[in-house]
Amino acid sequence: MTNTLVKFSNPLITKDGDQRAFVDFDGFKTLWFNTGTLCNIACSNCYIESSPRNDRLVYLSFADVVEFLDELENLSRKTCEIGFTGGEPFLNPDFLKMLEECLRRNLSIMVLTNAMRPLQNKIKGLLQLKESFGAEKIVFRVSIDHYDKDLHEVERGVGTWDPMIKGLKWLRDNKYTINVAGRSLSRESDNECREGYKTLFEDLGLQVDAHNPSELVIFPEMDITVDVPEITTSCWEILSVRPETQMCASSRMVVKRKGQERPTVVSCTLLPYEEEFELGKTLSEASKKIYLNHQHCSKFCVLGGASCS
Repeated sequence: MTNTLVKFSNPLITKDGDQRAFVDFDGFKTLWFNTGTLCNIACSNCYIESSPRNDRLVYLSFADVVEFLDELENLSRKTCEIGFTGGEPFLNPDFLKMLEECLRRNLSIMVLTNAMRPLQNKIKGLLQLKESFGAEKIVFRVSIDHYDKDLHEVERGVGTWDPMIKGLKWLRDNKYTINVAGRSLSRESDNECREGYKTLFEDLGLQVDAHNPSELVIFPEMDITVDVPEITTSCWEILSVRPETQMCASSRMVVKRKGQERPTVVSCTLLPYEEEFELGKTLSEASKKIYLNHQHCSKFCVLGGASCS
Protein backbone atom coordinates (compact mmCIF):
# COMPACT_ATOMS: atom_id res chain seq x y z
CA MET A 1 0.00 0.00 0.00
CA THR A 2 1.39 3.38 -0.99
CA ASN A 3 2.10 5.81 1.83
CA THR A 4 0.11 8.92 0.97
CA LEU A 5 1.08 10.95 4.02
CA VAL A 6 2.81 14.29 3.57
CA LYS A 7 5.11 15.91 6.11
CA PHE A 8 3.49 17.32 9.25
CA SER A 9 0.03 16.07 8.26
CA ASN A 10 -0.50 13.51 11.03
CA PRO A 11 0.00 14.45 14.68
CA LEU A 12 1.09 10.94 15.69
CA ILE A 13 3.22 9.62 12.84
CA THR A 14 5.61 11.10 10.29
CA LYS A 15 5.46 10.87 6.51
CA ASP A 16 7.63 7.75 6.69
CA GLY A 17 5.38 6.11 9.26
CA ASP A 18 7.62 6.63 12.29
CA GLN A 19 6.31 7.66 15.69
CA ARG A 20 6.33 11.44 15.93
CA ALA A 21 8.29 12.94 18.80
CA PHE A 22 6.31 14.47 21.64
CA VAL A 23 7.08 16.57 24.70
CA ASP A 24 5.46 15.93 28.07
CA PHE A 25 4.44 18.97 30.11
CA ASP A 26 6.51 19.35 33.27
CA GLY A 27 4.86 22.35 34.93
CA PHE A 28 4.96 26.08 34.32
CA LYS A 29 8.32 27.76 34.08
CA THR A 30 6.98 30.58 31.88
CA LEU A 31 3.43 31.70 31.18
CA TRP A 32 3.24 33.93 28.12
CA PHE A 33 0.53 36.45 27.37
CA ASN A 34 0.19 37.62 23.79
CA THR A 35 -1.21 41.08 24.37
CA GLY A 36 -2.39 41.33 20.73
CA THR A 37 -0.81 41.09 17.28
CA LEU A 38 -1.06 44.80 16.49
CA CYS A 39 2.39 46.38 16.21
CA ASN A 40 3.71 49.81 15.31
CA ILE A 41 5.91 48.29 12.58
CA ALA A 42 5.68 45.42 10.09
CA CYS A 43 8.86 43.34 9.97
CA SER A 44 9.58 41.54 6.71
CA ASN A 45 9.64 38.12 8.40
CA CYS A 46 7.75 38.39 11.67
CA TYR A 47 7.23 34.97 13.25
CA ILE A 48 3.52 35.66 13.84
CA GLU A 49 2.89 38.33 11.17
CA SER A 50 2.39 41.22 13.59
CA SER A 51 1.77 44.57 11.93
CA PRO A 52 -0.22 47.81 12.30
CA ARG A 53 -3.17 46.03 10.65
CA ASN A 54 -3.05 42.44 11.89
CA ASP A 55 -5.59 42.07 14.69
CA ARG A 56 -6.13 38.32 14.36
CA LEU A 57 -5.15 38.22 18.02
CA VAL A 58 -7.00 41.05 19.71
CA TYR A 59 -5.94 42.85 22.87
CA LEU A 60 -6.09 40.83 26.05
CA SER A 61 -7.86 42.74 28.78
CA PHE A 62 -6.65 43.26 32.33
CA ALA A 63 -9.44 40.96 33.53
CA ASP A 64 -8.29 38.24 31.12
CA VAL A 65 -4.78 38.32 32.57
CA VAL A 66 -5.97 38.35 36.19
CA GLU A 67 -8.08 35.24 35.58
CA PHE A 68 -5.05 33.28 34.38
CA LEU A 69 -2.77 34.63 37.10
CA ASP A 70 -5.29 33.45 39.68
CA GLU A 71 -5.40 29.99 38.12
CA LEU A 72 -1.62 29.84 37.93
CA GLU A 73 -1.41 30.70 41.61
CA ASN A 74 -3.69 27.79 42.46
CA LEU A 75 -2.19 25.39 39.93
CA SER A 76 1.55 25.78 40.29
CA ARG A 77 3.75 25.81 43.34
CA LYS A 78 6.84 26.39 41.23
CA THR A 79 8.34 29.80 40.58
CA CYS A 80 6.92 30.95 37.27
CA GLU A 81 8.04 33.80 35.05
CA ILE A 82 5.42 35.86 33.25
CA GLY A 83 6.25 36.77 29.66
CA PHE A 84 4.51 39.45 27.61
CA THR A 85 4.76 39.46 23.83
CA GLY A 86 2.79 40.70 20.85
CA GLY A 87 2.63 42.53 18.54
CA GLU A 88 4.04 45.31 20.62
CA PRO A 89 2.82 44.94 24.22
CA PHE A 90 2.98 48.68 24.94
CA LEU A 91 0.19 49.28 22.40
CA ASN A 92 -2.26 47.40 24.62
CA PRO A 93 -4.18 50.01 26.65
CA ASP A 94 -4.24 47.74 29.74
CA PHE A 95 -0.56 46.80 29.62
CA LEU A 96 0.71 48.94 32.49
CA LYS A 97 -2.10 47.59 34.69
CA MET A 98 -1.01 44.05 33.75
CA LEU A 99 2.57 44.85 34.75
CA GLU A 100 1.41 46.36 38.02
CA GLU A 101 -0.64 43.28 38.85
CA CYS A 102 2.30 40.96 38.20
CA LEU A 103 4.58 43.14 40.30
CA ARG A 104 2.02 43.22 43.10
CA ARG A 105 2.09 39.41 43.07
CA ASN A 106 5.91 39.50 43.21
CA LEU A 107 6.23 37.71 39.87
CA SER A 108 9.27 37.95 37.63
CA ILE A 109 8.41 39.50 34.27
CA MET A 110 9.91 39.44 30.80
CA VAL A 111 8.64 41.97 28.25
CA LEU A 112 9.41 41.50 24.57
CA THR A 113 9.47 44.94 22.97
CA ASN A 114 10.95 46.89 20.09
CA ALA A 115 11.60 49.75 22.57
CA MET A 116 10.24 52.27 20.08
CA ARG A 117 7.57 54.92 20.47
CA PRO A 118 4.86 52.77 22.14
CA LEU A 119 7.24 52.10 25.05
CA GLN A 120 8.50 55.67 25.10
CA ASN A 121 4.91 56.93 25.29
CA LYS A 122 4.51 54.99 28.57
CA ILE A 123 7.60 56.37 30.31
CA LYS A 124 5.59 58.19 32.99
CA GLY A 125 3.71 55.03 33.91
CA LEU A 126 6.87 52.92 33.91
CA LEU A 127 8.56 55.37 36.26
CA GLN A 128 5.59 55.20 38.61
CA LEU A 129 5.81 51.40 38.66
CA LYS A 130 9.55 51.62 39.26
CA GLU A 131 9.02 53.96 42.21
CA SER A 132 6.48 51.58 43.74
CA PHE A 133 8.11 48.22 43.01
CA GLY A 134 11.68 48.84 41.89
CA ALA A 135 13.21 47.77 38.59
CA GLU A 136 14.52 44.33 39.59
CA LYS A 137 11.51 42.22 38.65
CA ILE A 138 11.21 43.27 34.99
CA VAL A 139 13.51 42.17 32.19
CA PHE A 140 13.07 43.98 28.88
CA ARG A 141 14.09 41.85 25.92
CA VAL A 142 14.63 44.34 23.12
CA SER A 143 14.55 43.23 19.50
CA ILE A 144 17.74 44.19 17.65
CA ASP A 145 17.65 42.06 14.54
CA HIS A 146 21.30 42.73 13.76
CA TYR A 147 24.10 44.76 15.29
CA ASP A 148 24.51 46.49 11.94
CA LYS A 149 21.97 49.29 11.44
CA ASP A 150 21.46 48.58 7.74
CA LEU A 151 20.79 44.86 8.25
CA HIS A 152 18.48 45.61 11.17
CA GLU A 153 16.47 47.95 8.96
CA VAL A 154 16.30 45.42 6.12
CA GLU A 155 14.15 43.35 8.49
CA ARG A 156 12.38 46.12 10.42
CA GLY A 157 12.13 48.95 7.91
CA VAL A 158 13.96 52.19 7.22
CA GLY A 159 13.95 54.54 10.19
CA THR A 160 13.50 51.88 12.87
CA TRP A 161 17.05 51.86 14.27
CA ASP A 162 17.33 55.28 15.89
CA PRO A 163 14.00 55.09 17.81
CA MET A 164 14.98 51.65 19.09
CA ILE A 165 18.36 52.95 20.27
CA LYS A 166 16.61 55.84 22.01
CA GLY A 167 14.36 53.47 23.95
CA LEU A 168 17.29 51.20 24.74
CA LYS A 169 19.23 54.09 26.23
CA TRP A 170 16.24 55.10 28.36
CA LEU A 171 16.02 51.57 29.77
CA ARG A 172 19.77 51.63 30.41
CA ASP A 173 19.66 54.99 32.15
CA ASN A 174 16.81 53.84 34.39
CA LYS A 175 18.69 50.71 35.50
CA TYR A 176 16.34 48.15 33.99
CA THR A 177 17.68 44.71 33.16
CA ILE A 178 18.06 44.46 29.39
CA ASN A 179 18.24 41.32 27.30
CA VAL A 180 18.40 41.37 23.52
CA ALA A 181 16.79 39.24 20.84
CA GLY A 182 18.76 39.07 17.60
CA ARG A 183 18.46 37.10 14.41
CA SER A 184 20.82 35.12 12.23
CA LEU A 185 20.34 37.43 9.25
CA SER A 186 23.81 37.16 7.74
CA ARG A 187 26.18 34.34 6.86
CA GLU A 188 28.38 34.51 9.90
CA SER A 189 29.17 32.09 12.69
CA ASP A 190 27.46 32.32 16.05
CA ASN A 191 30.69 33.61 17.58
CA GLU A 192 31.15 36.27 14.87
CA CYS A 193 27.55 37.38 15.39
CA ARG A 194 27.97 37.62 19.15
CA GLU A 195 31.23 39.53 18.81
CA GLY A 196 29.42 42.06 16.63
CA TYR A 197 26.73 42.51 19.26
CA LYS A 198 29.38 42.73 21.95
CA THR A 199 30.92 45.74 20.22
CA LEU A 200 27.49 47.38 19.92
CA PHE A 201 26.71 46.78 23.61
CA GLU A 202 30.05 48.24 24.65
CA ASP A 203 29.49 51.31 22.47
CA LEU A 204 26.06 51.82 24.09
CA GLY A 205 27.24 51.10 27.62
CA LEU A 206 24.84 48.17 28.05
CA GLN A 207 25.40 45.54 30.72
CA VAL A 208 24.52 42.67 28.38
CA ASP A 209 26.80 39.65 28.02
CA ALA A 210 26.77 38.92 24.29
CA HIS A 211 28.13 35.41 24.85
CA ASN A 212 25.45 34.47 27.36
CA PRO A 213 22.57 32.85 25.39
CA SER A 214 20.03 33.94 28.00
CA GLU A 215 21.06 37.60 27.69
CA LEU A 216 21.49 37.63 23.91
CA VAL A 217 19.16 35.21 22.15
CA ILE A 218 19.98 34.65 18.48
CA PHE A 219 16.85 33.30 16.81
CA PRO A 220 17.04 31.29 13.58
CA GLU A 221 15.34 32.70 10.52
CA MET A 222 12.09 30.91 9.79
CA ASP A 223 10.90 30.21 6.25
CA ILE A 224 7.83 28.02 6.00
CA THR A 225 8.70 27.16 2.38
CA VAL A 226 12.04 25.54 3.30
CA ASP A 227 11.97 21.76 3.67
CA VAL A 228 12.83 20.59 7.19
CA PRO A 229 12.95 17.07 8.63
CA GLU A 230 10.26 15.71 10.92
CA ILE A 231 11.30 14.82 14.46
CA THR A 232 10.72 11.22 15.54
CA THR A 233 11.03 9.67 18.97
CA SER A 234 14.41 8.22 17.95
CA CYS A 235 15.73 11.70 17.10
CA TRP A 236 16.18 12.59 20.76
CA GLU A 237 19.04 10.13 21.08
CA ILE A 238 20.40 10.72 17.57
CA LEU A 239 20.56 14.50 18.11
CA SER A 240 21.54 14.29 21.80
CA VAL A 241 18.61 16.56 22.63
CA ARG A 242 16.31 16.06 25.61
CA PRO A 243 12.56 16.64 25.21
CA GLU A 244 12.34 18.28 28.65
CA THR A 245 14.56 21.13 27.37
CA GLN A 246 12.04 22.14 24.72
CA MET A 247 9.98 25.28 25.22
CA CYS A 248 6.65 23.44 25.28
CA ALA A 249 7.80 21.30 28.23
CA SER A 250 7.46 24.24 30.59
CA SER A 251 5.57 27.12 28.95
CA ARG A 252 2.25 27.99 27.39
CA MET A 253 0.83 31.15 25.80
CA VAL A 254 -2.54 32.83 26.31
CA VAL A 255 -4.08 34.42 23.20
CA LYS A 256 -7.43 35.96 22.34
CA ARG A 257 -8.57 35.37 18.79
CA LYS A 258 -10.63 37.95 16.97
CA GLY A 259 -14.32 37.15 17.50
CA GLN A 260 -13.74 34.92 20.52
CA GLU A 261 -15.40 35.78 23.80
CA ARG A 262 -12.68 34.21 25.95
CA PRO A 263 -8.94 33.69 25.58
CA THR A 264 -7.39 30.39 24.55
CA VAL A 265 -4.20 28.67 25.70
CA VAL A 266 -1.82 27.51 22.97
CA SER A 267 1.32 25.40 23.10
CA CYS A 268 3.93 28.07 22.43
CA THR A 269 4.72 31.58 21.25
CA LEU A 270 5.35 30.53 17.64
CA LEU A 271 2.03 28.83 16.93
CA PRO A 272 -0.77 31.21 17.89
CA TYR A 273 -3.06 30.48 14.92
CA GLU A 274 -2.90 26.71 14.33
CA GLU A 275 -6.00 25.00 15.72
CA GLU A 276 -4.07 21.78 16.35
CA PHE A 277 -1.99 23.56 18.99
CA GLU A 278 -4.98 25.11 20.74
CA LEU A 279 -5.10 23.35 24.11
CA GLY A 280 -8.15 24.70 25.92
CA LYS A 281 -9.54 27.67 27.80
CA THR A 282 -7.68 27.06 31.05
CA LEU A 283 -4.11 26.36 32.11
CA SER A 284 -5.22 23.06 33.58
CA GLU A 285 -6.64 21.93 30.25
CA ALA A 286 -3.40 22.99 28.54
CA SER A 287 -1.16 20.86 30.78
CA LYS A 288 -0.81 18.04 28.27
CA LYS A 289 1.82 16.54 25.98
CA ILE A 290 2.62 18.24 22.67
CA TYR A 291 3.31 16.32 19.48
CA LEU A 292 5.91 18.13 17.37
CA ASN A 293 3.80 18.33 14.24
CA HIS A 294 4.98 21.63 12.76
CA GLN A 295 7.97 22.94 10.83
CA HIS A 296 8.73 25.43 13.61
CA CYS A 297 8.98 22.60 16.16
CA SER A 298 11.71 21.09 14.04
CA LYS A 299 13.73 24.06 12.80
CA PHE A 300 13.31 26.58 15.61
CA CYS A 301 13.24 24.40 18.69
CA VAL A 302 14.76 20.95 18.21
CA LEU A 303 17.30 21.64 15.45
CA GLY A 304 17.72 25.37 16.11
CA GLY A 305 17.98 24.97 19.86
CA ALA A 306 16.00 28.18 20.36
CA SER A 307 13.50 29.10 23.05
CA CYS A 308 11.52 32.26 23.71
CA SER A 309 11.60 31.55 27.45
